[in-house]
Amino acid sequence: MSIRHASEEGFSFPPGSKLERGSSISRPEFKIKDVPDAPSAPSATDVGTGRALNNGAATVSFTPAPTGGAASSYTVTSSPGSFTGTGASSPVTVTGLQSATSYTFSVSAANTTGSSGSSGASASITATTVPGAPTIGTASGGSGGVVSVAFTVPTSSGGKTITSYTATSSSGRTGSASSSPITVNETVAGSYTYTVKATNGNGTSASSSASNSVTSSFSVPITYIVVAGGGSGGTGGGCAIYRAGGGGGAGGLLTSTTSLSVGTTYTLTVGGGGSNSTFSSFTATAGGGGAGIYGAASTGGSGGGAESTRTSCSGYSSTGANGIAGQGNKGGDMGNGAGGGGGGSASAGGAGGANAGGCGGSGTAFTYSGSTVYYAGGGGGGSYTFNIHASGGVGGGGAGSGGSGTGGSSGAPSTGGGGGGGGSCGSCGRGHSGYSGGSGVVVLYYPNTYNDLTSISSGLTYTGPVNANGNKIYTFTAGTGTVTI
Repeated sequence: MSIRHASEEGFSFPPGSKLERGSSISRPEFKIKDVPDAPSAPSATDVGTGRALNNGAATVSFTPAPTGGAASSYTVTSSPGSFTGTGASSPVTVTGLQSATSYTFSVSAANTTGSSGSSGASASITATTVPGAPTIGTASGGSGGVVSVAFTVPTSSGGKTITSYTATSSSGRTGSASSSPITVNETVAGSYTYTVKATNGNGTSASSSASNSVTSSFSVPITYIVVAGGGSGGTGGGCAIYRAGGGGGAGGLLTSTTSLSVGTTYTLTVGGGGSNSTFSSFTATAGGGGAGIYGAASTGGSGGGAESTRTSCSGYSSTGANGIAGQGNKGGDMGNGAGGGGGGSASAGGAGGANAGGCGGSGTAFTYSGSTVYYAGGGGGGSYTFNIHASGGVGGGGAGSGGSGTGGSSGAPSTGGGGGGGGSCGSCGRGHSGYSGGSGVVVLYYPNTYNDLTSISSGLTYTGPVNANGNKIYTFTAGTGTVTI
């Protein structure tokens, strides 16, 4: 008899039974159990989600053969790799598959009598998993708690596109990005290391190894430029119309770099013409007024220029006023017929000449944006000759007017420039008013690796942050309020 396709379901021998060659089987307790036939060709589905790198899984479904003995188990085998999975029924899961590798699967059935042959192969699938771990690079920064974490992408994506990377600090802080580097913002000063994970549609990889240690500190090296409003130019005339007014002194200018604490709030005021400007505890003094018929030159951030006269008028100011040390310079002295220029933050005002007023003192140059800008130039002195006028100092200084009263100007807004002095014309019988000083300005800038200012109150007019020349720049042009680092 054959044990394939026997009509009986079972095959057993009672204890002590003996079956001789050629014997017939007629007793019902002697039953032959059939070997199963091979199942149909299976179908396979990639599991993917949550599977670790190079431990992919496939769910393999099949239909048992309608003929042959009843199977007690089924074995699914992959190709390549010969990874197997066993189960009592469909479906069967096969694990251990290599990430991003294509596989087919076949199934065999078995019972206590024996095993079937293999089924036909399934259609191929690609086993997918979570990505491999990134390779850590160098972590850098730390100023203001801002840390940049570099890494190299994993050698295996797990068979699916990596959608994001997450850096985790040993402090517990995290940051995410779609590529290297990742920024992590620390909130507490200290030294920390960093790891990186990759994420795809199946989940998140193991962590990279830890980075080098980076120390986060919470002060920002801010450079401030505080410029007060410029002084007004003096008014020409009086004493037989022979007095020419002196130029207004530039607003005082203070600049330095200081470390300021993150999260701390500081007051800020931008002065109009003739008014002080302040940032934190740093106050720049308004420019001094130029001399004229209403008074002598006055001391200020930079001093006002002297008036000048062609006759022996009483009560006139022949000497320019001093500037405040560390903020500006002296105004120009009187000339033979024209007013002295107002002092600038970088140089003193020029002395008046026989006919032309003295030029305003130069302002200070800055290149924080990559281009050169000047602040706090002195105003030009008033002239005696009809059509001659003295130029204001670079940095917003206004020009002094000529004897005709033309050509003069106020200090430029948001520069702290001094106003031009008023001219006079004795032969014409006219004197002319001086010009007002320009409003001040406050500039704050620091390396653009730091965060933006946390807050700026509504009372301030400003632009920024502007990222230029490696700096983050805020320019305040009016108002009083607060800024929080």
